[in-house]
Amino acid sequence: MSDQREVLVGETADGTELTLPVIELLTGRGFATGKSGSGKSNTASVIAEELLEAGFPLLIVDTDGEYYGLKEEYEMLHAGADEECDVQIGPEHAEQMATLALEENVPIILDVSGYLEEDAADELLREVARQLFVKEKKLKKPFLLVVEEVHEYIPEGGGVGETGNMLIKIGKRGRKHGLGILGISQRPADVKKDFITQANWLVWHRLTWDNDTKVVGRIIDTEYKERVSDLDDGQAFVQTDWTETDVRKVQFRRKRTFDAGATPGLEEFERPDLKSVSDTLVGDLQEISEREQREADRVNELEAELEKREQRIATLESELESARDISTAAQQLADAVAGVETTQSQLPGNDEERRRLHEEVVDLGAELEDREERIERLGEKLADRTDERDRLREEVEQLRERVAELEEPETGREISYTEFGDEAGEESDSDDDDVDIEALFDEERVADRLERACDRSLCSLEAGEEILETLVREGPLETEQVATRVDRSTIAVQSLVSELRTRSVLERTGSGAYGLEDGLRSTAGESSTRAD
Repeated sequence: MSDQREVLVGETADGTELTLPVIELLTGRGFATGKSGSGKSNTASVIAEELLEAGFPLLIVDTDGEYYGLKEEYEMLHAGADEECDVQIGPEHAEQMATLALEENVPIILDVSGYLEEDAADELLREVARQLFVKEKKLKKPFLLVVEEVHEYIPEGGGVGETGNMLIKIGKRGRKHGLGILGISQRPADVKKDFITQANWLVWHRLTWDNDTKVVGRIIDTEYKERVSDLDDGQAFVQTDWTETDVRKVQFRRKRTFDAGATPGLEEFERPDLKSVSDTLVGDLQEISEREQREADRVNELEAELEKREQRIATLESELESARDISTAAQQLADAVAGVETTQSQLPGNDEERRRLHEEVVDLGAELEDREERIERLGEKLADRTDERDRLREEVEQLRERVAELEEPETGREISYTEFGDEAGEESDSDDDDVDIEALFDEERVADRLERACDRSLCSLEAGEEILETLVREGPLETEQVATRVDRSTIAVQSLVSELRTRSVLERTGSGAYGLEDGLRSTAGESSTRAD
């Protein structure tokens, strides 16, 4: 990846094109602000479009459900709580989200707008951010995390929770690992100032509240405190650390994709056709949800069983105490009978009375023997119950350990990004069989443009020629299909075709596929005819 690679996002006040370096966008700390309707979300979408067009995935934390319009042109995983999302997820999916984004190059819209419980959305974002940070420490792959309404997580006045601390950590330490962050907010006065002052690129759209314009005055200069309230829609003051010019007034371009965040009007609203991700990918994520539900059900079963076992232990201990009381009473009776036998010769009265008393003593002796036998049986039963109680306690401890294990998140199966594309063996409808490939490559302007595109992309010249030849012979093709045919990574292919499209070598169809530009196809076809 070249640090010099840039993307076009708008133009300055003097009509000069404004380009931003990709590496700074992906790994830097950005902050974009502006009141509602001033253009800050459009700016974030423009940056997202340019990064996606160049083949770089990112993860957008969408708090209002307004970024799904990007799917009109780009294959992205829309994950959240609503049925309109590609898949419904929870915190248990966090590691899989980070794996898909960083290892499988899957762009993700993390839509937290549909969660009824604020804590659930907060936990999901916190766990996803943590997994991104942990994985980036090893991968060190340039990647951008975009967070809307960042003041909700990093407030200036209130306490910062675990999620906010995680985002601050990414802002402070993420860059050296390749993880960048872009925070977006309507109210800069409500955002923790440490986050703003640490940003190395800032975008200030129109602000009118006095508290907000004061922040502009402190960060930029007092003259901009007044000027920022006069900006038109889409205009902004841009500050970057990598340019000599401190502040530039910029008109950002309108985003190409559907504006899902526009204020509803009286006219009819029609949802555009959106690109879908692989059914296999969604199925695997749903399997995580189903497995989590099964595990939750199993935890509930184990906890119910645990409660039954604990109740049984309490019953056994009660019986054990009763048995001890019976044993004590029996011993007292035995002592009493023994006392009677030793004293019966001393009993008063005649022989008949002594005989009656003797018979009573014999009966008591027989009853005592029965009691002793019963005590012995109870003792054996007591020993068995004690063993059972100890065994149940051991099983309860094992159940507790099992519940704890089941409540820990599990890593889902890794999913190949190639699943996003069509089958590798799908036949192309291309009619470019008559194009003379050799003549096309001999064309000076094509050779020169291809060489410069390779220099500014992730492909060598040899790989670039192979990719271009594949597109000429079989195109139009989507980047995933090309990657399969030339055995290259999707992101490398995307970076090259994006450069070739910029240089008018390739053109993009409405379906998102790339093919040879009409003028070049005609030139190559004429060369082929002359050669014949």
